[in-house]
Amino acid sequence: MSMYTTLEEAIDAAREEFIATNGEDTPVQQLALQKYILQDGDVMWLAEFFATEEEEGECLPLFSAEAAQEVFDGDYEDIEIEEEWQEENTLHEWDEGEFQLEPPLDTEEGEAAADEWDER
Repeated sequence: MSMYTTLEEAIDAAREEFIATNGEDTPVQQLALQKYILQDGDVMWLAEFFATEEEEGECLPLFSAEAAQEVFDGDYEDIEIEEEWQEENTLHEWDEGEFQLEPPLDTEEGEAAADEWDER
């Protein structure tokens, strides 16, 4: 899993992966994204393009059909995509490489992560 510091980098990497897997002439049917908050507060993104809407990956589906193709073609603004993102779907790092929507409160690490998230 390769995460990127900017949404643009994540989309560019996903575009390259899609072309390598499906070829240049395959139309895009879905864009999926995932936003991560690391323990140090850094925001990271992961993006995936799919040739069908039935395909599943590590990210949450955000745009399909024409909207996904427009992003693939570079016809988008980062701010518009970020506005579509629902914050409750953001994954937070609670332990080295462990991401969840909420930290587990039954461990010391989880309680410490929850305290850190509350401080932000």
